[in-house]
Amino acid sequence: MSTDAIVLLKNDHQEIRKVFKAFEEAGEQAYKTKGRLVDQMIELLTVHTYIENEIMYPRVRDLLPDLEDDVLESYEEHHVADVLVMELAAMKPDAERFTAKTTVLIENVTHHMDEEEQDWFPKVREGLSRTVLQEMGADMIEAKKTAPRRPSQPSALKKTIDAVIK
Repeated sequence: MSTDAIVLLKNDHQEIRKVFKAFEEAGEQAYKTKGRLVDQMIELLTVHTYIENEIMYPRVRDLLPDLEDDVLESYEEHHVADVLVMELAAMKPDAERFTAKTTVLIENVTHHMDEEEQDWFPKVREGLSRTVLQEMGADMIEAKKTAPRRPSQPSALKKTIDAVIK
């Protein structure tokens, strides 16, 4: 298995896209299936976001300061996804807005992954050596072992989310 950070992130993207596709293909009333798929999405996205936020983005910011704006935009895109994930984690699959909220999550995350793969990853690959990308990837593999699997909800944010989903 490759330890190249970009290869690892693209592999995550493929796995996430498969779950998105399965959700989109689930029947309208397939609440149990949709609930299971959203649980998978939540875990995959929580781990993926964690390793990008904790390893990839900070190191790229330090090593490639010209990509600062891209990194900051990515943090904000993660924030939007995190809020949706936290809201979905608190919802039942048969809730009125569950499918709509999941669809918005899928659209936002798909846009983010496309942007990374088509624009950002090539810039990072060009700017960093193979050794640096392999070291980052090794650190990401290690971090995945202890990464959170579910979003944490600070109490103030939880109250806001509870008000939104009711």
